[in-house]
Amino acid sequence: MLSRRDFLIGGSLAGALAVAGRAVPVLATASQPSTPVSFHVPQGACDCHTHILDPQRFPYSPTRGYTPEPASVAEMRSLHKALHTDRVVVVQPSTYGTDNACLLDALKQLGPSSRGIAVVHENVTEAELDEMHQAGVRGLRVTLVMPGISAADARKQVQEALERIKNRRGWHIQVYAPPTVIETIHEDVMAAPVPFSFDHFGGAQASLGVSQPGFDALLSLLHNGKAYVKLSAPYRSSHQGPDYADLDPIAKAFIAANPRQAIWGTDWPHPQQEPGRKPEEVSALFKIDDGRDLNRLALWEPATAKRKLILLENPARLYGF
Repeated sequence: MLSRRDFLIGGSLAGALAVAGRAVPVLATASQPSTPVSFHVPQGACDCHTHILDPQRFPYSPTRGYTPEPASVAEMRSLHKALHTDRVVVVQPSTYGTDNACLLDALKQLGPSSRGIAVVHENVTEAELDEMHQAGVRGLRVTLVMPGISAADARKQVQEALERIKNRRGWHIQVYAPPTVIETIHEDVMAAPVPFSFDHFGGAQASLGVSQPGFDALLSLLHNGKAYVKLSAPYRSSHQGPDYADLDPIAKAFIAANPRQAIWGTDWPHPQQEPGRKPEEVSALFKIDDGRDLNRLALWEPATAKRKLILLENPARLYGF
């Protein structure tokens, strides 16, 4: 049986089976939870970090850095049914560059229980931003994980994003950056008139602990209510799967700094660039048990009321549900 990757590489005729007299492509699915959630998830809980990947309808950018397998809205709905989460935030992935068509289509399919985070080009118009707002977009994503990025460039990108949404009520800036870069933009975030959110444990690495450079700057932003941190994609911060226990002190430190500034997300469907693969070659999605990952939240925060903040109240405030 051909894998989803084999099907994509081989073309639309590869990997077809005759089912009930018709040719049907055989595709693996994006990962689904195999571990049941072990605690009560409040109604209206939100997965604050997901992606939709639909290259057949919405081709990837020709300048993309990798080619992930597809992941559909239908698969996402199955994921959230298993996790008992009713709301979702869809984030523009790097594979689409500044073409947000797939994101906007996903928001249309998902309806009012969804919000989006876009990536825009420097000449984006107010009319385009208006259209995004009507569709459910509530923020812009800025990626600052490039090796050797300077403090000046990081601050420039943040200021440009702030300028673009200065007239956008209810919008915020979402940043993917390591703590050392967050430290360089600390004063910009403190002075900003809009909230910030930081992806994937603020880029902190579990192996470096709570004393790693820049970590205090991130805690400061949480403590002062200027930024949110996503407790998402633990596999990007730790190599000690499947439970990533070395990440526990970092997650607990974030919640202790300010439980009203922590939110949770999966990073489904867990895209990656497989080592040794060219950008145009298909890379398999990570196989992650999001049910098992969600159960870690009950360890990081045993109090039901605070978990409700993280899963329901904080996302509702940030994304305007």
